[in-house]
Amino acid sequence: MKLQGRIVDIQNKRIYKGEITIINQKISSIEEKEHDVNHYILPGFIDSHIHIESSMLVPSEFAKLAVTHGTVATVSDPHEIANVLGIEGVEFMIENGKKVPFKFNFGAPSCVPATSFESAGAVIDSDDIKTLMANSDIKYLAEMMNYPGVLFDDKEVLKKIAWAKHYNKPVDGHAPGLRGDDVTKYINAGISTDHECFTHDEALEKLQKGMKILIREGSAAKNFEALIDLLPEHYQEMMFCSDDKHPDDLLLNHINKLCARAVAKNIDVYKVLQAACINPVKHYNLDVGLLEVGDDADCIIVEDLKDFKTLQTYINGELVFDNGVSKIESVPFEILNNFHTNKKEISDFKFESSTKQIRVIEALEGQLVTNELIEDTLIENGNLVSNVEKDILKMTVVNRYNNQKPSIAFIKNFGLKEGAIASSVGHDSHNIIAVGVSDEAICKAVNLIIENKGGICAVSDSESKVVSLPVAGIMSDKDGETIGKQYAQLDKMAKEMGSQLHAPYMTLSFMALLVIPSLKLSDKGLFDGTNFKFTSLEF
Repeated sequence: MKLQGRIVDIQNKRIYKGEITIINQKISSIEEKEHDVNHYILPGFIDSHIHIESSMLVPSEFAKLAVTHGTVATVSDPHEIANVLGIEGVEFMIENGKKVPFKFNFGAPSCVPATSFESAGAVIDSDDIKTLMANSDIKYLAEMMNYPGVLFDDKEVLKKIAWAKHYNKPVDGHAPGLRGDDVTKYINAGISTDHECFTHDEALEKLQKGMKILIREGSAAKNFEALIDLLPEHYQEMMFCSDDKHPDDLLLNHINKLCARAVAKNIDVYKVLQAACINPVKHYNLDVGLLEVGDDADCIIVEDLKDFKTLQTYINGELVFDNGVSKIESVPFEILNNFHTNKKEISDFKFESSTKQIRVIEALEGQLVTNELIEDTLIENGNLVSNVEKDILKMTVVNRYNNQKPSIAFIKNFGLKEGAIASSVGHDSHNIIAVGVSDEAICKAVNLIIENKGGICAVSDSESKVVSLPVAGIMSDKDGETIGKQYAQLDKMAKEMGSQLHAPYMTLSFMALLVIPSLKLSDKGLFDGTNFKFTSLEF
């Protein structure tokens, strides 16, 4: 097979008319050659850090959508399914991904459970990490979220890092806001990347101390604008990632969009493509071709180097996307889950108190971090209730692995004027998380999730909608287009109920993410993520 076009040689910073010959999945020759073809041929895009599960799609269905945007590979942390099903979940992701022509590169989840302050469905200890690291399908030790464990020399944490070093595999980081001597110690422990930087200065310090920095732009966390100005000078040490990409977003774009935005800022296209196509392969030692003779024929054809509209995608020489049509077929797979809690009563969500003020989580648009607010209470019949007028709404996290009393908190900026929304996608342990205007609405939404053994839902005064997620309670058994459209309908319903957030469900899912400051809620109670300890709702 031969491909003609304007060949983009990223590493040598040149573009020339040429012809690529592909034999037995490999590039056998690249020749300069005159022709009339004006599209561009370049290596495929790579998402350098993503949780496939957050697309609500199994890997094989994710791949069907990703190739339409020129993505040929991902560096994927199966942390979410591991928190539900342990090593069995990791193995499910690897095996399902192998059924389609796409280059998934899975890591060993380093933090299962993410903390001891929440209830997860499984544990992956250092012995399990040893087993996973010996597996050639595991490319790296995934994000070390337990940075306090690194800083305080936790033996179990250090053993996990040691096994990664033993097998000569990189260790990913996760240390939002960590600076000074603390970040120096974190890096010296062997941590090589961070995708959690949300300020220019933080990212610059970490770059100067030897870290690779990933510019993240997902469905909820958006750090592109804060970090992109660092790329021109530090393009050899930076990559692009989405971290979490909801299905409706994945229908629209992927890493190609970040390239377009960077080029629109007049950043050298070769530097942009170095971050998008080259750096992940070299850092993680991926089996992904870089458009050189002898490489796997992993390449894309794009219309131009401005919008990066993908015309064709090739993986191992196989045409997997062609002018609007994904060639990847759906495959059968076993549905695994771990859901063991009974339906709840309205009284389960009452919080009896006479306190005048409470701690309130302030959700921030486009951020995983939150603020802690002190607000006046609204009390009815001795029960703390949502104050819709002031947008201080009751929130709950419900243990889905056991029958336990729901934990209660209050949150600002969800903006709901009626009903409730709920989800069993609740990072990191994926318990049920819900927010609503009344105990009745919250209870109804939570029970809808329990009835479906996983999903996302919205309950208004007049209707209820649910998208079922039967695979581990976090992924659909449907195709990407179907789930993307269903998700978009739910997103629209949440906004019609009053939410002003760009991605209300994605934002909701991170309100139980304890490893990101400052105030979050687990199934065990309100958590101070700055001081890493529980705190009281009552102030």
